[in-house]
Amino acid sequence: MAVTVLDDKTALVLIDLQAGTLAAPTKPYPAADVVARAATLADGFRAVGAPVILVRMATSPDGADAVPGRSEAARLAGGRSRPYDLGPIAEPLTGHDGDILVTKRNWGAFLGTDLDIQLRRRGITQIVLGGIATSLGVESTARAAHEHGYHVTFAVDAMTDIDEDAHQHSVSYLFPLIGEPGTTEEILALLKG
Repeated sequence: MAVTVLDDKTALVLIDLQAGTLAAPTKPYPAADVVARAATLADGFRAVGAPVILVRMATSPDGADAVPGRSEAARLAGGRSRPYDLGPIAEPLTGHDGDILVTKRNWGAFLGTDLDIQLRRRGITQIVLGGIATSLGVESTARAAHEHGYHVTFAVDAMTDIDEDAHQHSVSYLFPLIGEPGTTEEILALLKG
């Protein structure tokens, strides 16, 4: 892992750090540790006036805006798409003036949201990603960020998954192809420097 640089216009984007994801067993890091590292990153970004974006997953109560399409998961649920709300964002991350809240209805945080507009209006050229789950919401957002032309840095110890092999695959194989993985400590050192 070798994060080399943070652009002058970098934002922190934290994915799905909500009650629903925090309640699931996670690997390789416990969800509480990920939230603590994410909060440390968020405090560091706020201290230098860099944007902090909190992304949450929620669909409408009737599920009408849930992602359609056939999948094994939908088949096992009797073909029903269900309302999907992972609940409130973790306490240490909420209540900070100036943070941006983005609500998504897909795994990734770009499609169907104003995330790209929020970043571009602020002149952001790079994002630092963290959250749960590494191989789902974080990876989907990372792929889209790369395709949108953003530099992507991964706070690999501020993300975790429900499956350790999936986490390791994303961190070891995919992330180095589209960005730079690093630790919370390495990212904060670059942010302060």
